[in-house]
Amino acid sequence: MKAPAFWDQPVGPAALALWPFGLAIGCVDALKQVLSRPARVPVPVLCVGNPTVGGAGKTPTVIALIARLKARGERPFVLTRGHGGIVQGPHRVRLEQDSAYDVGDEPVLIAAHAPVIVDRDRARGAKLAVAEGASILIMDDGMQNYGLAKDATIAVIDGGSGFGNGFVTPAGPLRGFLSMARTHVALTVLIGEGMRGN
Repeated sequence: MKAPAFWDQPVGPAALALWPFGLAIGCVDALKQVLSRPARVPVPVLCVGNPTVGGAGKTPTVIALIARLKARGERPFVLTRGHGGIVQGPHRVRLEQDSAYDVGDEPVLIAAHAPVIVDRDRARGAKLAVAEGASILIMDDGMQNYGLAKDATIAVIDGGSGFGNGFVTPAGPLRGFLSMARTHVALTVLIGEGMRGN
């Protein structure tokens, strides 16, 4: 799905008309953050995500992070909800039997580099990963998931579009209020050209 053109333009009639819906979505997300009681696991949890809708380069970032962690002697497992797949989980991706139809395309790509656990319930998936020997967990696309406590969050930003018009979807590209997202981001990775007007 292509992002609406007005997301990347100065605020106009379309964004203003949808602003109340974005405000409601941002408030719900903020409330979930404040009220959440995330589960904890006995290994570090790193989250790789982005504050905007759509791809920003999270999968290549996860794969690069896996390589660095392996070089340090860690045994990273990746947690994902399996977007686009039919498997609910908990399920460990097996390349010899799982397809993108089953678990989603990104888990299949990542599973060539490290074990991947697909589960809509990230905390439950984390427990399976720890039981199978993970020394550290990477949450793929987990910035807006508050069910599992994170030790550090890496925000991946598309340098070409940045934060767009700065509004929450559907009025803009943000998944929630940027002010809330900033409170728990330890590191920002900019992919591509520098952000315009952000």
